[in-house]
Amino acid sequence: MTATLVVPAALRSSAGGLGRIPTQAATVAAALDQLAQEWPQLERRLRDERGQLRRHVKLYLEADDISDLAGMATPLPDGSRLHIIPAVSGGLS
Repeated sequence: MTATLVVPAALRSSAGGLGRIPTQAATVAAALDQLAQEWPQLERRLRDERGQLRRHVKLYLEADDISDLAGMATPLPDGSRLHIIPAVSGGLS
């Protein structure tokens, strides 16, 4: 089984410039554990010291927020895409 982590442009410098990272992980948590091994700088931007997803980061399995599914235990089906969505903030100038 292979799923793909989709990395937004704002975080690609932490993943060697990659926009897509394949994973054989069975769950979201396992995919992030794999990131910790392969791309620790990226993984640190996604999870805190306790391994919890940072509050300004959302993960979507295809179009569904994982918090509406099984959270970090959400299975990654073959061919699926896990989108990393960092918070975007700013204001009017």
